Amino acid sequence: MGITDMWGTIEAERRALAEELTGIGPDQWATPSLCGGWTVRDVLAHMTGTAKITPASFFPKLLASGLSFNRLQAKDIAAEKGGSPADTLANFGAVVTSRKHPPGPGDTMLGETIIHGQDIRGPLGIEHDYPAAAVVQVADFYKNSNLIVGTKRRIDGLTLRATDTEWTHGSGPQVSGPIIALVMAMTGRKLPADALTGDGVATLSSRP
Repeated sequence: MGITDMWGTIEAERRALAEELTGIGPDQWATPSLCGGWTVRDVLAHMTGTAKITPASFFPKLLASGLSFNRLQAKDIAAEKGGSPADTLANFGAVVTSRKHPPGPGDTMLGETIIHGQDIRGPLGIEHDYPAAAVVQVADFYKNSNLIVGTKRRIDGLTLRATDTEWTHGSGPQVSGPIIALVMAMTGRKLPADALTGDGVATLSSRP
């Protein structure tokens, strides 16, 4: 069963992230995130840009970016970073309550919020208690999809088993760990060696 208030959860998670980033130092904003090629500041700016996109605005923006999704994201990041980390954080704070989203299922925004939140928190060492039901919903959303992220291909032939909630998927060599760590690995993030355990960890870690 999914969560009953998805947008309320998204808002709460955004608000918590904004509060947690209020006190970080200037150098920490330049920390490489778990999202390859992006700093912590880049990821937050990306989250801001995505929270401003609507189905009606997405396609004109994509056309203006030469039909390149990566170029569209890069332009949004540049626009939303502002002149300083304080600007980046303020821009994000302004979209905490936004219900806007690009074309596609609403679950993509739940995934966007939780996964990118951990992209930021992980390297900064910020501990956060994610709502288990929301993370399970994200795991269930991505497990059968290859769209953009390629999760279905990445986890093929493996058993994923959460150690902190009732969730399991697949068959084959096992990968076990907290549900948030499983979701991050499922979506291609490279985690510390001790984040997950099991005979399937090496296989999952080797897949791009």
